[in-house]
Amino acid sequence: MKYRNVGASGLKVSEIALGSWLTYGNTTERETAIACIDRAYELGINFFDTANAYNRGQAEEVVGEALRKYPRQSYILATKVFFPMGEGPNDHGLSRKHIMEQCNASLKRLGVEYIDLYQCHRYDATVSLEETLRALDDLVAQGKILYAGISEWTASQITQAKAIEDKRNLRPLISNQPIYNMFVRYIEKEVIPTCEQFGIGQIVFSPLAQGILTGKYTLGESIPKDSRAANDSTNRWIQSYLRDEVLQTVARLKNIAESLGLSLTQLALSWVLRQPNVSSAIIGASRPSQVDENVKAVGVALSSDILVEIEKELKELDSFVPLW
Repeated sequence: MKYRNVGASGLKVSEIALGSWLTYGNTTERETAIACIDRAYELGINFFDTANAYNRGQAEEVVGEALRKYPRQSYILATKVFFPMGEGPNDHGLSRKHIMEQCNASLKRLGVEYIDLYQCHRYDATVSLEETLRALDDLVAQGKILYAGISEWTASQITQAKAIEDKRNLRPLISNQPIYNMFVRYIEKEVIPTCEQFGIGQIVFSPLAQGILTGKYTLGESIPKDSRAANDSTNRWIQSYLRDEVLQTVARLKNIAESLGLSLTQLALSWVLRQPNVSSAIIGASRPSQVDENVKAVGVALSSDILVEIEKELKELDSFVPLW
């Protein structure tokens, strides 16, 4: 395993992180989820990402239970706040009230005294940005979180946050968690340059495009019964990728991977990690063997010729916008 700093911070995370969206506490049984987390830890993954909204706290409970056997200082635990956790008017968003209450609730579900990285799951236009940033800063001062980050914020929103941090002498945000893969590259234009300027690292989700970039879905063939696309609770996220032009491109990318002695999964992850501003790529796993497969992408360096070849295959999909 290799490790990278998150932005300009001193926090070092594994290049591959294990996430729990759509899996732990939901479609993956508890024992299997714990086995995946154990295997990830064995392979050197020290970064585990979850959120309070993932199955209304159940994912946090499973992740916390699995990690409890390991020394607390040996792993990085990230969770998030924003999406509804109840029916009341204050049960969602980035108000001080919701942030403080949900941080305490996450700490309880995870069974830890502090959260390494606490992230705003989305931007909240209904709340003063200064209120949100001050709440995060206070949580750091209280020792409940060590660092704060964001997810899916625009370059403009990140710039506004930086201005407030500087003006009010607040602790800086260190991470942004956007979607990023071969088919969804919007962060390259403005978000990455802005984050590089402000010392913010990318912790990207869906680097395998909901599993499309594993090569398990083939044009003209039926969907595998044990795949995410066959699961009623998760298939809506992958359906927009299941288009002929996407699957045709996947087939060509798979040929490139095989010419290098790599799996398509390894090619896709190493392509994401080619970006120096990417601190870690979050994978999902429903079997420990998938963790093994994904970790093999670490250390793979793609030559400039291969990157040009990949770019040619992706060029025709520039306008592709999937349902996340």
